[in-house]
Amino acid sequence: MTKDSIVVITGAARGIGLELFKQCLQRGAKVVAGVRTPEKAAELRALAEANPARATVLPLDVTSDASAVTFAERLRSQGIDRIDVLINNAGVYLDGDATLETLETPMVMKTLDTNTVGPIRVTRALLPQLRNSKQARIATISSLMGSLADNSSGGSYAYRMSKSAVNMFAKTLANDEQGMISLALHPGWVKTEMGGARAPLAPDKSAEGLITVIETATLGDTGKFFNHAGRELPW
Repeated sequence: MTKDSIVVITGAARGIGLELFKQCLQRGAKVVAGVRTPEKAAELRALAEANPARATVLPLDVTSDASAVTFAERLRSQGIDRIDVLINNAGVYLDGDATLETLETPMVMKTLDTNTVGPIRVTRALLPQLRNSKQARIATISSLMGSLADNSSGGSYAYRMSKSAVNMFAKTLANDEQGMISLALHPGWVKTEMGGARAPLAPDKSAEGLITVIETATLGDTGKFFNHAGRELPW
């Protein structure tokens, strides 16, 4: 991220999103965090208050069309008419312990609404600002669990389905917006609230790798699926 880059990150209240926010700030970028309840994101707000010229925290519910539109309008009202990097990070993992027999339909729908439709809502709302960048980069946080080729263990139906579908979104966006770089990214198994204590990868290391992938990607990489170390993954 260069010092004049404008970066938007969803789901930045904790975990990987918070680390992405921190590290983009450290690189000198202007960073906007969209979070569902800013009043509960104490560490994020503290970072923004310590960097008032370059950091902003705004409410954003990725499951709401109206919220996504309002978020885009608030950015414009603050003079942000260009977005260079959008990181669609907000997500949920609700069915880690569910079997097909115990999987409840509302759980499936909430997972898809957040993990798959959420990035569509946000990207659509911000598309005019993304198009104003010389070469916008849209990084959608996916998971290796969304890979059809890699699935040898089963389970996690809703989460897997949501990530497979959002991979298709990232690929289709790459075809439709050929001046932009659209990536699906696997952050690794990260020690966060979602990943759990057994995860081997620290959030700061995952975020560092993801940012490097985003920064170094070229148009030849658009529409591809990478992990945090830059290795291309199977669909």
